[in-house]
Amino acid sequence: MDEKKLINQNIIIENREKITISGVTDVHSFDDEIVLAQTDLGILTIKGDDLKMNKLNLDNNELIVEGKISAVAYSDINQAKKTGFMNKLFK
Repeated sequence: MDEKKLINQNIIIENREKITISGVTDVHSFDDEIVLAQTDLGILTIKGDDLKMNKLNLDNNELIVEGKISAVAYSDINQAKKTGFMNKLFK
């Protein structure tokens, strides 16, 4: 019998200025315009302006980012690598 692991993830966006995410296992990269976080459900990309990681607690799998949030999307690892620093540099 194949048992699936129960995955529970919450994303709370407050006034497009603060996002709280559960189920975060790692942060691949971050700057003031983009945050790439590994979650139980895949890579989560947060785009915006003046983004700051307010809290990262990998023991509790929680991430809080503040700033002007313009987009939140899941993607696979190959798409996430295309948005990296070197790709932005040579765009």
